[in-house]
Amino acid sequence: MPYNQNPLDYSLLERLTQTFGPSGVEEKVTSAIADEVRPYCDEMKTDTLGNLIAIRRGTGKKIMIAAHVDEIGVMITHIDEKGYLRFAPIGGISIRELPHRRVLFQSGRWGTIGVEKLEKPIDLKLDKLYIDIGATSQEEAKTHVSIGESAVFAGNFIKQEKRITAKAMDDRVGCFVAIEVMKRLKSNHEIYFVFTVQEEVGTRGAQIAAFALEPDLAIALDVTGTGDTPKAHPMDVKLGHGAAIKVFDRSMITHPKIKSWMADTAEQYNIPYQWEVLEYGGTDSGAIHLSKGGIPSGVISIPTRYIHSPSETVDQGDIEGAVQLLLALLEGPAELAMMQGSARAPY
Repeated sequence: MPYNQNPLDYSLLERLTQTFGPSGVEEKVTSAIADEVRPYCDEMKTDTLGNLIAIRRGTGKKIMIAAHVDEIGVMITHIDEKGYLRFAPIGGISIRELPHRRVLFQSGRWGTIGVEKLEKPIDLKLDKLYIDIGATSQEEAKTHVSIGESAVFAGNFIKQEKRITAKAMDDRVGCFVAIEVMKRLKSNHEIYFVFTVQEEVGTRGAQIAAFALEPDLAIALDVTGTGDTPKAHPMDVKLGHGAAIKVFDRSMITHPKIKSWMADTAEQYNIPYQWEVLEYGGTDSGAIHLSKGGIPSGVISIPTRYIHSPSETVDQGDIEGAVQLLLALLEGPAELAMMQGSARAPY
C-alpha cells in the first residue's frame, strides 16, 4: 500500500485552525503553509489573487489539488458614537447563531457580538446585532478597529480521543490533508498543490488558478456535513466512517469515471469511504470543473459536524483515510479517471 504509516502531526492542524485568515485576508495562513511545505516541493509561487501554489514536478499527468485557506468571518461597516461596531458577514453565516459569540481581529483585539432588545425572536436580523470591543466612544473604538477591517470567530482547538473540535476546520483540515500527503508522496505525476483563497465568498481563488494552470485532472479537499446527530437532516455521511467521495452538491455533479476511479482505488487498498450527496453548498471543484473547456474534477470530503460554527468537529480516522486515499490516487495511474471506469458508482 502506498500509505506511509507515520503518524499525522495534529499540532500542525491546531496551528492552522488557530491562524487568522478570513476571506480576503489569508496571508498569515498561506505564509504558515509555505514554511511547512517548502522542503517538500520543487517550486512555490503566489498568484495575483493570493493563492499559494506548491509544485511537484513530474512527467505524468498534470494534477491540481485544491484546499482553501480562508475561513468565514465578519467585516466592520460602521462605528457608532458609543463605540459599538456594525458588521456584514463574510461567507455563509447563520444570523440566529451569532449573539454572544466572541470575535478576534488581526490586531489581537477581542469583541463580543451583542443584540438589541427584541420584541419577539423573529425580529432577530443582522441590523439588530453589534460588536462590543470594550470601547466607550467612537473615537476610542477607531483607535483599535477600522471600517472595512475583518474579524474571525473564536474557537479553541480541543482534542478528545479520536474527535477534534475547532474553528476554521473548514477548510484548514483540507489544507492539513494536502500538506501531510506532500510529506509522504512519491509520484511521477506533475502535481500542483493549490492552497486557494476566497472560497467562502464564491470559489474565486480556485477559478483563476484552474484557468491559469489548465490541469488534466483536479481534486478538491474540503469538509462535508453529516447526518448522524439527533434529528439531523437525513444524510448518509457519518463521522468516523471514512473519507467521503462526492457524488453531488450545488456546484457540481461528479463524473462517473472520477467516482469509479476514487472508489476502485479505495477498495484496492482497503480504505474505508462513504458516498457524499450534499444538498447544499459547493467546493472549489465546482469552479475548477467549469474552467477552460472543462477539467475532470472530484472531491475528497472530510465529514464534519457543526460546519460554519466555532465548534466544527472531525474524526481523526476520517482525516487519516483522506490522506490514504489521496496518496493512493496520486501514486497510481491517473489515466483511469479519464480513460476508463467501472460501473460500480451508484449514481
